[in-house]
Amino acid sequence: MRTNRLPRSVRLIGLVWLLALFALLPGELPRRFRAGLPLVVTTINPKMGMHTRLTDEVEEKKIARTLQMVREMGAPWLVEYFPWAYSEPAKGHYNFAHAEMVIEHAYAQGLTVIARLDYVPDWARPKETTSRYLDPSRYTDFGDFVYAFVSHFKDRVRYYVIWNEPNIAAEWGFRPVSPEEYTALLGIAYSRAKEADPEAIILAAGLAPTLEQSPATAMNDLVYLQRMYDAGAAAYFDALAIHAYGGRFPPDDAPAPDRLNFARATLIREIMVRNGDAAKPAFITEAGWNDHPHWTRAVRPAQRITYTLRAYQKALEEWPWCQALALWAFRYPRPAAGYQSYYTFVQQDLTPKPIYLEVQRYARGE
Repeated sequence: MRTNRLPRSVRLIGLVWLLALFALLPGELPRRFRAGLPLVVTTINPKMGMHTRLTDEVEEKKIARTLQMVREMGAPWLVEYFPWAYSEPAKGHYNFAHAEMVIEHAYAQGLTVIARLDYVPDWARPKETTSRYLDPSRYTDFGDFVYAFVSHFKDRVRYYVIWNEPNIAAEWGFRPVSPEEYTALLGIAYSRAKEADPEAIILAAGLAPTLEQSPATAMNDLVYLQRMYDAGAAAYFDALAIHAYGGRFPPDDAPAPDRLNFARATLIREIMVRNGDAAKPAFITEAGWNDHPHWTRAVRPAQRITYTLRAYQKALEEWPWCQALALWAFRYPRPAAGYQSYYTFVQQDLTPKPIYLEVQRYARGE
C-alpha cells in the first residue's frame, strides 16, 4: 500500500529543526509582536498626556503598571526622558535595554511616545562638569547618538525633543546660556535624526518659563525663542515643545509678558506665528500645578484638580495649535525631596491620588 508519509528518520530531523526554529524566535522577534496588538486608549480628549519619568525605574513590573495606569486614566500621549549617558556609556557602544523596555510597554498600552534626548555621558565632557555640559566640539557626538536612537526606534517612536530648558544655566552646564549655540546643536540633531528617519518629528526644547535676563543664570523664554529664530532655528524643528506651569494662577488667567502662568504658552505661540511658523504645531511637554501644603507657589488639592481638568479642556477646545498637553509628573520612582512629590498623580507605590481618579472620570466623560 502506497503512503505519502516521510521516513521516520527524516521526520525526526525535521522535528529537531522545527524545535530549534521556535527556540530562536523569542530572541529574534520584537516583543510587541509576541504580545499581540496594542490596546486602545479610551478618552474624550485625545490631547491628554502625561510626563511619566520612568528614567530611573528599574523594575519592569512597575514600568508596565505605570503605563497601564496612564492608559486607564485616558491619556494617549506620553513624554519620557531617555538620557544619552544611559544609552551610550562609551563612544559608539549602545545599550538600549531600558529604553526598549519602556517603549515596548508603552506600545503595548497604545500610547504615543514623545522621547526627550539629552544628559551628557562622562566621556563626552570635561571632568568637574555636570551632565548638562556639552562643548560645541562635542555636538557631533550628540548627533551620532540621536542618529543611533532614532534608527533603533523609528518603527515605534516618531516624536523627539532635543535637550531640555537650554535657557537656564543649570540645564546648559552652568555656562552662559546661548540661543545661538543651542540652535547649532539643534541643527546637528535635526539633520542626523532625519538621516535616520525622514518621518521623524523633531521638537525644539521646551524652555523654562522665567523672567530673568542674565545669560549667566537664565534668559527670559520669550527673548530666548526669538533669538533662536534670529539664528535660523526655524529650519531645524518640526514642532515646538512648551513648558507651561500654572503656579498659583488658574488656567484662564490672562497671559502677560511679565507673568508666569499656564496661558504664557500662548505668548510662545505668538512668537512662532510672527516668525512664519503658524503651520507648525506645539506640544506642551511639561505643565501643571503643585499642591504642597506649605510651598508658596502651590495651590490647594481641590484647586489643583479643578485647574488640571480645565487645562485639558482648554487645550482641546481653545488651542488648536496644541497637539498634546502632557502634565508633570505621573510618578517618581524614588522619594522626591520637598515640594516635588506634590506634582505627582500617583504615590510612589502606584496608589492613585484623588487627582488621578478625577482626571480618569473626566476622560470617561463622567
